[in-house]
Amino acid sequence: MAGELIKLLSDLKEQEAMEFVDKALEKGVDPMSLLEETKEAMRIVGERFSSCEYFIPDLIFSGEILKEIVQKLEPHLKKGREAEKLGKVIIGTVAGDIHDIGKDLVVFMLDVNGFQVFDLGIDVPVQKFVDTIKETGSPVVGMSGFLTLAFENMKATVEAIKAAGLRDKVKIMVGGGQIDEEVRAFTGADAFGKDALDAVKLAKAWIGG
Repeated sequence: MAGELIKLLSDLKEQEAMEFVDKALEKGVDPMSLLEETKEAMRIVGERFSSCEYFIPDLIFSGEILKEIVQKLEPHLKKGREAEKLGKVIIGTVAGDIHDIGKDLVVFMLDVNGFQVFDLGIDVPVQKFVDTIKETGSPVVGMSGFLTLAFENMKATVEAIKAAGLRDKVKIMVGGGQIDEEVRAFTGADAFGKDALDAVKLAKAWIGG
């Protein structure tokens, strides 16, 4: 069974992927291992998109299949994890960017790992991040962006948080398809995450748990 979900999702076999997940859960397969396979499958989808084997409609379709799989896994991942929340985390895709696949996976993973997540959605104005920090007192902010044009708005958001006198009260992480250490330095964020598991590790390191 190992690796089968990777192939089904990366080949965009929606029905077969859903049936596979159902059967795997019935057999008691660890839902976290299935989630790991979806991550690898989406990496392959990204490579196929970069090499022009897949196009934007394929990318969108893969995201829809991923959301369906996550919905199936969610109740199983949450079992036994209803303990007191570890802390608050704000997450949003910055202004000018409407990609939500990666952000949604980060929100989901933070949630099942015990964090209270404030999901601001996509195309989030700079001021919305600032206002939500003030309203919630969240010590961690995550900004997502898939497009290179998002980097400027990430930087603008960090600068607005600083101008509001809140920068020393929060840790800021950034993530998205093209983000690396150079982009992290450009935006002024504290760290960048390669994927949803990185985001969880950062939040735990900064908040504890």
